[in-house]
Amino acid sequence: MEWMTNLGQIMALLMIGIALGMDAFSLGIGIGMQKLSWAQISKISITIGIFHILMPLIGMVFGHFLSTFIGDIATWVGGIILVMLGANMLWSSFLSNKAHVLDQTVGIGLFLLAFSVSIDALSVGLSLGLFSADFLFVVLLFGIIGGAMTALGLTLGDKIGDWLGDYGEALGGIILLVFGIKFLV
Repeated sequence: MEWMTNLGQIMALLMIGIALGMDAFSLGIGIGMQKLSWAQISKISITIGIFHILMPLIGMVFGHFLSTFIGDIATWVGGIILVMLGANMLWSSFLSNKAHVLDQTVGIGLFLLAFSVSIDALSVGLSLGLFSADFLFVVLLFGIIGGAMTALGLTLGDKIGDWLGDYGEALGGIILLVFGIKFLV
């Protein structure tokens, strides 16, 4: 009967990992409309996967006593960052030279994107710190799922971007804005 308990725990962790990866998947669709190269898709997916490992690990280290306080702040910070990234994409889609004020595929833009879509994993990590789960397995599972869902979203966004043409980047910005506002309300 112990194998059934373990299978139940693995299924629960898979569902949590997929739930955490849904933000990255959805936002990946919006960002993927910018016509990214495979190298950019790989870099973004790996970075978000790493953040999906680090954030729950940090959450587990902080422990249970901060979970309610950090959870509310994490949601607000993630929402604000997504609103800023979405507004930037929307703004740059209307500029004639298509210059980005903040590029989400490199540097600080990539860091902010990965942080914002992974911040909910911090709260989950705080909660998981209370259970006797195999921490290495949990964080690696979350990282793999988060990275894979990001790659899937970016690739799908590229295909949708082909269909939408010049409006793809504007729609991507709107998607980021909507998710950011959803986190804030």
